[in-house]
Amino acid sequence: MLTLNINGESHAVDVSEDMPLLWVLRDVVGLTGTKFGCGISMCGACTVHVDGEPVRSCVTPVAAVAGKRIVTIEALEHDPVGNRVQEAWRELDVVQCGYCQSGQIMSATALLRTNQKPSDADIDAAMTGNLCRCGTYARIRAAIKLAGTRVTSV
Repeated sequence: MLTLNINGESHAVDVSEDMPLLWVLRDVVGLTGTKFGCGISMCGACTVHVDGEPVRSCVTPVAAVAGKRIVTIEALEHDPVGNRVQEAWRELDVVQCGYCQSGQIMSATALLRTNQKPSDADIDAAMTGNLCRCGTYARIRAAIKLAGTRVTSV
């Protein structure tokens, strides 16, 4: 039995320690906002925050995050930076199919927590590995920059 802190709530889960965090979130806890994309940490659809850092949950064993603070897309609206990112995403109509967007938003939020005025190179570096099959990269970059102008403090 492992105890996980997910979105500020304690969850006792009876799973194998090597089970990927993604499947614990989706299948055990019932938080389906985090998506399965590739299963090998290459697409970023499964990105969550662990102790404030973006992590690919599809390759992260659940035992590695026991005792750490896990945040998923479901809780991001209550985070000031995450909320600004989501507002910018909506305002600029970033989403096309939407499948990758929870991972994109999680990575963008992590970036803006440390750098509120990222350059294009900063954005590219932070978003590397977050793939969008619809090709909304220009809108993603614009939304990150817009959200950065609205973040007042981290």
